[in-house]
Amino acid sequence: MAAGRDGRNPFVAHAFLAGLEQTGCIREEWGWTPHHLALWQGDELVAAAPAYLKGNSHGEFVFDHAWAHAYARAGLEYFPKLLIASPYSPVTGPRLPAKDKTARNALLGAIAEHACEFGLSSVHVNFHLEDEDSAFDADEFDKVWLPRSDVQYHWRNDAGWRDFDGFLAALDHKHRKNIRQERAKVAKAGITFRVLHGDEASDDDLAAMFEFYLQTFMEHGNSPALTLDFLRHLAREMPRNLVIFLADLAAEPIAGALCLRGGDTLYGRYWGAHANVSGLHFEACYYQGIEYCLREGLHVFEPGAQGEHKIARGFLPAPVRSRHWIADAQFRDALRRWCEEETRSVHGYARSLLAHSPYRAAPTGK
Repeated sequence: MAAGRDGRNPFVAHAFLAGLEQTGCIREEWGWTPHHLALWQGDELVAAAPAYLKGNSHGEFVFDHAWAHAYARAGLEYFPKLLIASPYSPVTGPRLPAKDKTARNALLGAIAEHACEFGLSSVHVNFHLEDEDSAFDADEFDKVWLPRSDVQYHWRNDAGWRDFDGFLAALDHKHRKNIRQERAKVAKAGITFRVLHGDEASDDDLAAMFEFYLQTFMEHGNSPALTLDFLRHLAREMPRNLVIFLADLAAEPIAGALCLRGGDTLYGRYWGAHANVSGLHFEACYYQGIEYCLREGLHVFEPGAQGEHKIARGFLPAPVRSRHWIADAQFRDALRRWCEEETRSVHGYARSLLAHSPYRAAPTGK
């Protein structure tokens, strides 16, 4: 059962998902109850799905708050619902890993039956792979899995750039000059970077990165979900998947960006800083990651959800998708129309974004 195009999507690895549960990042009192699903054929596991009973919609990044409010106004219970996703991770990856097409379709059918048996309002499959769409569209489901679309911003090396200068050369003059100026400001401030995999990071390095993570959540008034023990778990159990970019000034870390890597993709997840330096965010979160991809031969860099400002730094709009099973037929029909309108709007928005591409010629690929 492949874990994505490169076969190594870290966000559905057992070590990642189990680590969230074992280190206090996933808790029932926070609305997360692990409810993983598996389909067996005799003694053989033929399909599975990372699943959670949810008592709220936090940490999902596919927003359905309006749906929950509509259910409440109708006197119906929206929670608990079933979420099939990687917690706190708006990252595309396998959600229905299966032995073959038949097993995947059987898994989807079993999921809907399971939801009915438990009296759940809905099932949500967030950030699934494009090649999993065919399962949701199979004739036996008769369009009951509603599709939703959104846009992220991804860097792709379809042109075969060998280094950062090669990437810059593909940009128009204005954007190339802007990136050079941003990087120069960071260098002039005396800031240097260390790139550490999990097995190269000391406990002090992990603690510093965790403090940067907490700082960002505090600045935005949000409650952090991850724990320092979880970072330690990743460094121990997924050492070559964990990548940390630490910015040092006078031999002390002042900022950091935490990433995970798969076989051909780098995934940016969190960043934070204890100093306000012009250009530092862009350097830590984007340019260091691009250089890492070029050096390591990775094809894609997904720096996280949202942020039109990423376009000016070489990240182009890329589609992300989700599917939704709604138990109530009337709500399902109403939401189908809502989803269709949303999809048209998202596609129009993505087309308008491409008009602001920083590249001199449109890159090939997605």
